[in-house]
Amino acid sequence: MIPSERRDFIYRYVHEYQLVPIVALAELMSVSHMTVRRDVRVLEEEGKVVSVSGGVRLSDTLRQELAYNEKAQLHHRHKRAIGKYAATLVEDGQVVYLDAGTTTYEIARNLAERFNLTVVTNDFSIIQHLMNRPQLSLFHTGGLVDQRNYSCVGNSAAMLLRTLNIDVAFISTSSWDLEHGLSTPHEEKVLVKQALLEVARRRVLVSDSSKYGKYGMFRVCPLEALNDIICDAALAPAAQQQLKERGLRLHNVQL
Repeated sequence: MIPSERRDFIYRYVHEYQLVPIVALAELMSVSHMTVRRDVRVLEEEGKVVSVSGGVRLSDTLRQELAYNEKAQLHHRHKRAIGKYAATLVEDGQVVYLDAGTTTYEIARNLAERFNLTVVTNDFSIIQHLMNRPQLSLFHTGGLVDQRNYSCVGNSAAMLLRTLNIDVAFISTSSWDLEHGLSTPHEEKVLVKQALLEVARRRVLVSDSSKYGKYGMFRVCPLEALNDIICDAALAPAAQQQLKERGLRLHNVQL
């Protein structure tokens, strides 16, 4: 691997396992410990990871999300379980919004055989998956194309959403916690998510537990602006307790 490929591998691997020993990375890439430490130092300077004794972990401050096809490979069992559970909250005849993301894609998979639903999304992968389901009514927001995430973002997408009445919106995120609320490292996504908060009757965050405790530069909303949070049961017990103490409706999904 060339240096940029190694650093991409390290960043993806740390995303999946949260805390990774240097020795493990060296063995996986068949390079020396010093080579790994140099790569980690570069990632640390970019604000993506943090060195700890003998290893590396993700930075709490999220500077950049992984590309869509890379995110799709991570925590798939958790996302699949969340998607299956979230779909049970959808009633016949509703207008459902599926935010761009690999977890919301799993919701789409579970809604694909349903009838009498209108699905609105800014995600091209979701639209493609549902395209051959004639029993569903489909709307895509359009807007500025985010090529890394196969979706549309920005003011044009937000303006379309403000013309609709959404029964239930499933909102994705790369980072969330009690202190910073729902956040993102990308300003263009804020407009879309905030438009949803205005027009959706029920607002549901869907996120696997690996994203809890991270925060991006741009704040979307406090967690209290959401009606429900669906997360896998691997979320730390202390975090679960704190969320419930704040009166938040947390759904813990078992694998």
